[in-house]
Amino acid sequence: MLNKKKYLDNTGTALVDTPNRADDGLEEELDSYTRAAVSRIRFDTLVKSAVISFIALIISFFIDVASVPFLGDVTFDLARSLFPGWQPPVDTFEPYSFWWLPIAVYALFVFIAFLAYNRLKLEIIRTPATETIDRVIESSMSVIDSISTALPLIGAAILLVSIKLGEEVFLGLSVPFEIKALIILAIGKLFQPVLDQLGVDFQNVVNHVKDIRDKYFSRIQIESSKSLIKQFNQSSIGGGAVSLQDAEKYKTIVNESARLSEIIHKNFTAVSAMMEKVNSVQQISSDKIQQLNTLANSITQASSSLSDEKTLVGLKHLEAIVKK
Repeated sequence: MLNKKKYLDNTGTALVDTPNRADDGLEEELDSYTRAAVSRIRFDTLVKSAVISFIALIISFFIDVASVPFLGDVTFDLARSLFPGWQPPVDTFEPYSFWWLPIAVYALFVFIAFLAYNRLKLEIIRTPATETIDRVIESSMSVIDSISTALPLIGAAILLVSIKLGEEVFLGLSVPFEIKALIILAIGKLFQPVLDQLGVDFQNVVNHVKDIRDKYFSRIQIESSKSLIKQFNQSSIGGGAVSLQDAEKYKTIVNESARLSEIIHKNFTAVSAMMEKVNSVQQISSDKIQQLNTLANSITQASSSLSDEKTLVGLKHLEAIVKK
């Protein structure tokens, strides 16, 4: 019979159904939960995080020395409203209009975030690790930050060059471009919370996977303890009173079971952390693998030597000599 377990999804409010049969292993349970939780993360949930940067994009239409489609000369109109009686200067040329530049760059930012979203969906299903999220988010932020920073620097270089080319090139091309480039720099900084929210959503999935692992081993330990207690009760009912010696044996077995469960949990956690680090490495050369094998053999030989009685006796004699 197929039983359903419910876990909180990435938002912490809804419940995700994951199949869990009695004969299912831990990996099947984690894979089932991860796929269900990741499928509930929608790209349109990032709209709230993008509101501030979108407002900055709208403001970019009202900061322009050239004419804007449907709005006209917005800067001149704003100057007239602030300073009644002000008259715009008479120019012999029309500045080049870059009203489309922030829109194009903002669309590029959204596309980069969408690529990060798709990549995280694949990576988290395959390897739910914090390092994977950090690597994807940092690389996407680096691209956005590079684009938003590079444009004002390019605009500054064009300004310096256009000073010698005359007023028409300086005011007609360089100044409008630099204005939009500075606005794009602000939009790029305000767009970073979108990627931060994306990282938080997928990090919630990773955290829940770790919680499921912890609960899995805790459940094993509890079931083992219950089984021992059941055997203890059955022996008490069937064989009469339990001797003190038998009680001590049961206590020792329970303590040993708890200790082994803790060791298994720590080992599993260590192996999982190691596998996450190995998966985060792009390539491992054969030389490094050979070095790891040599190191493992050395550790094995050292541990074997420490278990030899003659070696222990020699170390004790050496310790005595050093103390003298």
